[in-house]
Amino acid sequence: MRSIFRNFLMAYGACLLLALLSTALFSVDFSDHKNLIKQAATLFLLYLSGSIPFGLLIAKSLTKKDVRTLGSGNIGMTNVLRTGSKLAAGLTLLFDILKGLLPLLILQHGAGNPFPEHLFYATFLMPVLGHMFPCWLRFKGGKGIATGFGVILAFSWPLALLCFFLWISIAKFFKMSSLAGLIAFGVAPFLGLFFRPWPDLIWLGILTGLVFLAHRDNIKRLLTGQENKF
Repeated sequence: MRSIFRNFLMAYGACLLLALLSTALFSVDFSDHKNLIKQAATLFLLYLSGSIPFGLLIAKSLTKKDVRTLGSGNIGMTNVLRTGSKLAAGLTLLFDILKGLLPLLILQHGAGNPFPEHLFYATFLMPVLGHMFPCWLRFKGGKGIATGFGVILAFSWPLALLCFFLWISIAKFFKMSSLAGLIAFGVAPFLGLFFRPWPDLIWLGILTGLVFLAHRDNIKRLLTGQENKF
């Protein structure tokens, strides 16, 4: 319990640091301390939404299995499928997408989009970072594909649907979820040029980099022909 609380504080500290760095980089006035704390807290809430380990919770409730002891030890949909329950895998996919989508929709529309321009794009990365590095699981989470689709859906639904179709098609043909996800996110910044002005795609490039970093072991196996199929 103590380690979780420590990780909890570390995660909030990282959100506060991000707010401070963004403020400094864009030469924004530091004098509004209350607003700075509010921005850090909102980033932290987005992180927490992404950190909910739905794969672990759903798999345990439906199959009594801990996905961290199976296959890659990942809490994402592909590893949940290794429990033998397609229902658990499907629900994991759905909820991992929603935990990236719904908080951003609430922030954009329900809360009147309170974020300044210099922090706006950081909001799209926080649910994915929460999924990849959940404070509840010693910062060992998933690889960001489903939650990444959720945040892209909040950013540009035509782009998200195109990437999702590409992901499903490649996964069905090659039977490799990692390859499908890497290709879909690899081309997302380029496909985004058809839907958004190019400065808006900078965060997509960062998101792609995070996904590739999380899949570094999969990339090694793909290059050596040792990647597992499902």
